[in-house]
Amino acid sequence: MASLNFTQLGHKSSNSFAEFALTRHAPPSFTRPTRVGFKVFASDSQAEPDLSVCVNGLQMPNPFVIGSGPPGTNYTVMKRAFDEGWGAVIAKTVSLDAAKVINVTPRYARLRAGANGSAKGQIIGWENIELISDRPLETMLKEFKQLKEEYPDRILIASIMEEYDKAAWEELIDRVEQTGIDAIEINFSCPHGMPERKMGAAVGQDCALLEEVCGWINAKATVPVWAKMTPNITDITQPARVALSSGCEGVSAINTIMSVMGINLDTLRPEPCVEGYSTPGGYSCKAIHPIALAKVMSIAKMMKLEFNDKEYSLSGIGGVEKGDDAAEFILLGADTVQVMSFLLGWEHIIFHT
Repeated sequence: MASLNFTQLGHKSSNSFAEFALTRHAPPSFTRPTRVGFKVFASDSQAEPDLSVCVNGLQMPNPFVIGSGPPGTNYTVMKRAFDEGWGAVIAKTVSLDAAKVINVTPRYARLRAGANGSAKGQIIGWENIELISDRPLETMLKEFKQLKEEYPDRILIASIMEEYDKAAWEELIDRVEQTGIDAIEINFSCPHGMPERKMGAAVGQDCALLEEVCGWINAKATVPVWAKMTPNITDITQPARVALSSGCEGVSAINTIMSVMGINLDTLRPEPCVEGYSTPGGYSCKAIHPIALAKVMSIAKMMKLEFNDKEYSLSGIGGVEKGDDAAEFILLGADTVQVMSFLLGWEHIIFHT
């Protein structure tokens, strides 16, 4: 069989799409940890393709990452992800005081394909009103340390979010870094993540606030930092540009889309409904995939045009259910692809397609 060469696709300019899909990354030229491209080869002499990728100096066996959410909520599920062969794991978002977080039940609502949302229709969308981790920070830190001791060569990324308080951000960064984690992803993107405390998308939608907080974070952090972007904004390149200009090594996109899944016409209450109450939440799953592709492409083009993409990385997120979905993000310039389809048999999403 002739060799198949599947080469990393960089963040592209406004040239032809063919050129956009074929340009390779230039070698890194700066002192902070950086990414390089990845290559996949399949030939008669090699039984399995080489999917390894180096992103911001982090060596991963493949570019497929468990994103921050239920699949990264505790030691057991993160260990399983490493055992299954995932390239990296991003833990569920943590903050200093988990006592402020109250996750209610039920907190998910489904959108089905089919006439009038038939109960037999395929699920194409989920809304969640879940907040960040409600487990004590000390518990999560203990589990981060245990995972790094057991899997020293695997990539564990801490997702963090704090209130508008420089000292709190600095303390949180210091504590997660002491566990040996390899990188940090900053949650600037949760659409229902306590905006009254200037957390989540409340920061990601305010470029002045984002610049200030990124400055605090990058002055303190000693590991690579990714800024996770919200799609709930007119031009996603604006906060992405600010994050990179303020010292972040990469950006992740997208988080969930603000939504109201629907109204129960029997109870006249929005779904999900908790003791008669509800609130808009984050929309995810297959239905958001086209939106996520467009947002990632916009960021990739901006990074190529304005940052020459040598020092930065892009992680694509949104509606990934199979290998083809991940390949689409890579073709548009993503270096890694995150999966959070926790309601699927997620070990099959990439490796068994």
